Amino acid sequence: MNRIVIRSFARALVNNSRSFGSVAGVSVGGSDGAMKVTFAAVASPGTRYQPLADGGFQWRRFLSSSAAVAEEQGKVKMEQGIKDIENQEKKEKEKENAMVSSYWGIYRPKITREDGSEWPWNCFMPWETYRADLSIDLGKHHEPKAFLDKVAYRVVKLLRIPTDIFFQRRYGCRAVMLETVAAVPGMVGGMLLHLKSLRKFQHSGGWIKALLEEAENERMHLMTMIELVQPKWYERLLVITVQGVFFNAFFVLYLMSPKLAHRIVGYLEEEAIHSYTEYLKDIDEGKIENVPAPAIAIDYWRLPKDARLKDVITVIRADEAHHRDVNHFASDIHFQGKELRESAAPLGYH
Repeated sequence: MNRIVIRSFARALVNNSRSFGSVAGVSVGGSDGAMKVTFAAVASPGTRYQPLADGGFQWRRFLSSSAAVAEEQGKVKMEQGIKDIENQEKKEKEKENAMVSSYWGIYRPKITREDGSEWPWNCFMPWETYRADLSIDLGKHHEPKAFLDKVAYRVVKLLRIPTDIFFQRRYGCRAVMLETVAAVPGMVGGMLLHLKSLRKFQHSGGWIKALLEEAENERMHLMTMIELVQPKWYERLLVITVQGVFFNAFFVLYLMSPKLAHRIVGYLEEEAIHSYTEYLKDIDEGKIENVPAPAIAIDYWRLPKDARLKDVITVIRADEAHHRDVNHFASDIHFQGKELRESAAPLGYH
């Protein structure tokens, strides 16, 4: 009888060990002929053996680690998961770029700064950067003597009236509007000279490049100012309107009279110098905060790492003075009855 009981108990205990973890052993003893069970259990991490007062036993579930340890393990797993996702995205991006480059055979070589750090800009390269000529004469002015000179001067003065009324002394927004207009003449002039060179099978004397460089330089002024000023929606709408009107008007004007077109641009640049000078006065007087210079300006003009807004406005003003001289010079060439290609373009500033 004892053997039957022991066999049944052992079978049940073995089945129980499969669910909870383990059973070490079973023995029979006792002088009174009663069955006595002794065993040792090695439970799984989620179980525990607990004896009862009457000689029986029961299994209870328990946590193998504290809540803090479990939370820490969860954080580690989450961080590891995030790293795995980032690494996967990086590998996919590298693979995609490699596929595009290998297919077309066009890729960007690794470009670094002088200190060895990676070059961050795609819109311009290190060899396109320069230091503005701060020694340029800011006070030069072309006296309007000829009839077309007077027309150009009066047109620019009339254009300044609505600008002063709308922007007043908000020179940041004023500069944004100014640069969206100032970047148009160089593009129009360069484009028309390019088409003329193709039609007549003639060189341009470097003027195509000079005017397109001017347009690009003015555009970089705008990209810099956008880092400092965020135009409101109605100012953006005004930019679209003014650009549409000014581009078409200047296109027709350049076809009809290049000398008048360049003279107008020369006077516009004089007004730009005046506006940026007033901008600097407000910075010096504390009316406008002299914030750190944007990174794009530091790299484009090769400014010191600790450059401020005042330094940026100073180099932009110097650029405008250079554009003033170039356009007045171009107009003088036309007034002398010559073509631009007959005089070498003033290249090498930008």
